Amino acid sequence: MKFFLIDFDGNIFIDDVKNLKNIYFSFPAFKLLPKKPQKKTLLFKKNPISFERYQKAFSEVIEEIKKGNTYLLNLTFPTEIQTSWNLLEIFYFAKAPFKLYFKDKFVCFSPERFVRIEGNKIYTYPMKGTIDAHIPQAKELILNNQKEMAEHTMVVDLLRNDLGIIGKNVKVNKFRFIDKIKAGDKELLQVSSEIEATLENWQKNWLEMILKMLPAGSISGTPKKKTVEIIKRVEGYKRGFYTGIFGITDEKTFLDSAVIIRYIENKKCKMENKELKTFIYKSGGGITIDSNIKKEYEELVNKVYIPV
Repeated sequence: MKFFLIDFDGNIFIDDVKNLKNIYFSFPAFKLLPKKPQKKTLLFKKNPISFERYQKAFSEVIEEIKKGNTYLLNLTFPTEIQTSWNLLEIFYFAKAPFKLYFKDKFVCFSPERFVRIEGNKIYTYPMKGTIDAHIPQAKELILNNQKEMAEHTMVVDLLRNDLGIIGKNVKVNKFRFIDKIKAGDKELLQVSSEIEATLENWQKNWLEMILKMLPAGSISGTPKKKTVEIIKRVEGYKRGFYTGIFGITDEKTFLDSAVIIRYIENKKCKMENKELKTFIYKSGGGITIDSNIKKEYEELVNKVYIPV
């Protein structure tokens, strides 16, 4: 069994699961867990970037959209947080279908699968569109929102194209279905789709195949190459492992992987006191020509949470 980790810039870490040291993960069908830590009361504070800083970057993205250089761009920023839990405790107690703890450098608890391979079929699940589940008629609002529909459609088209690079008979099995996810003290509705393709002899070149699809469309944008150039200029920080991917494979019958979102990084920041540890949480959302800046800023801030 192989474990693999690829950051936003394409740097690769890969090793046999049996050789992993101080690395733990959780997938729906396979887990490598540490000894259960003692559960403490969770204290959590966040200090997001200013609206003015976000506004500057958002305006630059809108200008690039107007010029036709991008149509959808995932704009992200780091948020300083303070929490009473360390990264290993966050990994163990956070609830998510895909989790990773990597050498006390970072932890992620991702709701988003990247690709899954079973036999000769590959599936991907682009995730775009989020709304507070407690808003009246939240499901109808998110599914009928034209901006959200356009954003999701663009990501589905992008991922269909990515699967077409490596596979055949590409088709959308489900378009815009709803998942409910826990976001701290809130519940969110998340909109996803399922896309499928057929592969031939993926076992011989699975890593090269995965690399051809990166970075993931849902956390970059379209057209991908130009959009990534804009992201690196406008955001003004290195994403690192954030918005990369991680996965496992037996290199014979299956591969599963996830997008590294809901991500907390250990920057060895100065501790405010003995109770709270300071980390960096990275979050963001997709920007289109119809995006509302206040709602996008709120989404960035609302995605800073620990799901327990």
